[in-house]
Amino acid sequence: MNLRDRLIGIIKETDWLMRALTAVRAAHLPDGCIGAGAIRNTVWDYLHNRTQPACPNDVDVAYYSRRDLAREADRKIESLLAAMEPDLPWDVVNQAGVHLWYPAHLGYEVAPLTSIVEAVASWPETATAVAVALADDGHIRVTAPFGLDDLFGMAIRRNPERCSAATFQERLASKKFVERWPQASIVDERTSE
Repeated sequence: MNLRDRLIGIIKETDWLMRALTAVRAAHLPDGCIGAGAIRNTVWDYLHNRTQPACPNDVDVAYYSRRDLAREADRKIESLLAAMEPDLPWDVVNQAGVHLWYPAHLGYEVAPLTSIVEAVASWPETATAVAVALADDGHIRVTAPFGLDDLFGMAIRRNPERCSAATFQERLASKKFVERWPQASIVDERTSE
């Protein structure tokens, strides 16, 4: 079985994630998908034989629309999703507007993103740069610009596209990846070339 099919199988077995995907599809968000930690955590819990992967601290919903870039629009969508699935911790971000708030959040300017695929490719670790969406026909679409090897290999590798070495070290300290998932490993970019 290839990694894409394996990912889809894990998603289909994860009740909270299927409910979340169904809600995002019902919200009709342009290029709406669930990704980042929600997918990484689900897969890594599964690979650590946690029979029912736990719902993460937030369900990362990404979409791409140039129509309304205000953060208030994201909050309205969170309220809509919470009305459908109130037990899920929604975190919605319009990727078309990231460049507007990113400097205040992380201290440096970034260029506007041009698509949801480009947005996913900018997420901080390669194993985290994965998003999924439930299509109208029931199929699960996977966006994984760096492939799925690091996700399934539990490799914590910095994505230099938007994550500085300093930010990566901060994320390692705050996320405690290896403590939570002992089979995961940090890829030291100085020795991986």
